[in-house]
Amino acid sequence: MDKDESPTSWCPSGDAHAPEAVVLGVRSGQEGRVVYLADPVPASQVLGDVPEGVEPRRILRFASHCVSDCVNRRGDDCTLVERVLATPRASEAGVPRCHLRTKCQWWSQTGVEACRRCPAVSTRNRADDDLAELIADPTTTREQLDAWIAADSP
Repeated sequence: MDKDESPTSWCPSGDAHAPEAVVLGVRSGQEGRVVYLADPVPASQVLGDVPEGVEPRRILRFASHCVSDCVNRRGDDCTLVERVLATPRASEAGVPRCHLRTKCQWWSQTGVEACRRCPAVSTRNRADDDLAELIADPTTTREQLDAWIAADSP
């Protein structure tokens, strides 16, 4: 992603098979938080190395161009990042180093708060993760998220 490239915004929860897709990071540890790569690696160079039977999104996070027909689009805005921001951030959540930031849709739309939550975002959710399912569903409202979080809080 050179400075000479077009001003297209990038989705940090992108399609691994898009022609321009890059690996944003690798899932690590028990919680599967993303550890960001220092430099982008074209997804096409990595996908062939993922063992057969392993869903690439289970171990990698991909970024690709934001597209106008995305189910998470509302005009020029991404509703997915709005749902991500509705969740509490981890208390230790710092701002990760990220090669995508200058062209990231989430950054340009919401700033640093999206960056603090980004490492916890999964593009492939476990079946038993109700909150992740709510966040991923484009029909989920902020009120539904707030109600779920309030009900789950001690």
